[in-house]
Amino acid sequence: MTVVSFLGSIDMNLNDFATKAKKFCASGGTVKKNTIELQGDHRFKIKKFLIENGIPEENIEIRK
Repeated sequence: MTVVSFLGSIDMNLNDFATKAKKFCASGGTVKKNTIELQGDHRFKIKKFLIENGIPEENIEIRK
């Protein structure tokens, strides 16, 4: 499972963002509170997706 956590307030529709992320990663998933949970290991795909969608790379932390 890949979990994307957003800290602080979010000024985006997380459900819409999660839908785009799931399509990008060709995966199922869900939204829980301030997190997107994707089925499978998509750490590097989701990093690329986040950068392409305006999240600065220095704000992205990948953990195993």
